[in-house]
Amino acid sequence: MRRALPSYGKLSKEASECMQECVSEFISFITSQSAEKCSIERRKTLNGEDILYSMYTLGFENYAEALKIYLAKYREFEQEESEIRRQKYLIRKEQKRRERLARKMSSNLSNQDTAGMETLSYDLSDEDNDYEFTSKISDDKSERDSNI
Repeated sequence: MRRALPSYGKLSKEASECMQECVSEFISFITSQSAEKCSIERRKTLNGEDILYSMYTLGFENYAEALKIYLAKYREFEQEESEIRRQKYLIRKEQKRRERLARKMSSNLSNQDTAGMETLSYDLSDEDNDYEFTSKISDDKSERDSNI
């Protein structure tokens, strides 16, 4: 309430308490009307539309219009926030999936180190044999050529 007053304005404690009491009574009045509507419709939960309906019904159209605008902006904000939280969740989920995959691959590589080395040495020995074989052929051919 102090922000609504000019900087030089003063507010007594009694005035502040009176306003709080009036606001509480107003909220109770609107809420009881909304609760009655929900009871007729056999619902247990009040929502924003119930409050708006009660405000219009009770003649508080000016407040209802302001609340309607606020409620729309609030829901839009909540939807955006929800989407941001969802995106963050999906990013974390993907990061965890990649970390698990990396750990699994690392584990598989460490388990297969010796097998990988045997394969590597086998492959190298095959290449050596090919080289030796090729080399032998070349040597044999050069020997034949020199004999001719």
